[in-house]
Amino acid sequence: MSIAYTYETDFSLANEPRYTNWLTSCAVRLSIRTMDLVYAFMDDNALLALNKKYLGHNTFTDIITFDDTIGSDLKANIAISVDRVKENAAIHKVDFTNELCRVMAHGMLHCVGYTDKSVEDVAKMRQAEDQLIHLFHVEQNPSDNVC
Repeated sequence: MSIAYTYETDFSLANEPRYTNWLTSCAVRLSIRTMDLVYAFMDDNALLALNKKYLGHNTFTDIITFDDTIGSDLKANIAISVDRVKENAAIHKVDFTNELCRVMAHGMLHCVGYTDKSVEDVAKMRQAEDQLIHLFHVEQNPSDNVC
């Protein structure tokens, strides 16, 4: 299992091994056999440029998943706007770190077949995100209430 992080903004994960352990546990839970995953953290403008170039969308977004997964062999580059995560955390009145975990899980879930195209799909995605965030709390840091 390979997980890497790149930073194109001032933000960086405070404890990369903590996230790597959690994401590895998520992979096991999702029956992922092998994983080659890169999370790129950037600002709104950088992610907007990717959204325009690769998806033809001229809108801000919190995540874009470039998925090359085949079967249970997950391979993906996941770009995350730290600006959007901060704003969404404020809008939904949740801790930034918890929202970040939700977005990180969201990208991984896209790679294993979850979508968010319909109301029903969104509900299934949210339930799976919540389960993976719970997995973080239980297995990675049971005494902590924050992702």
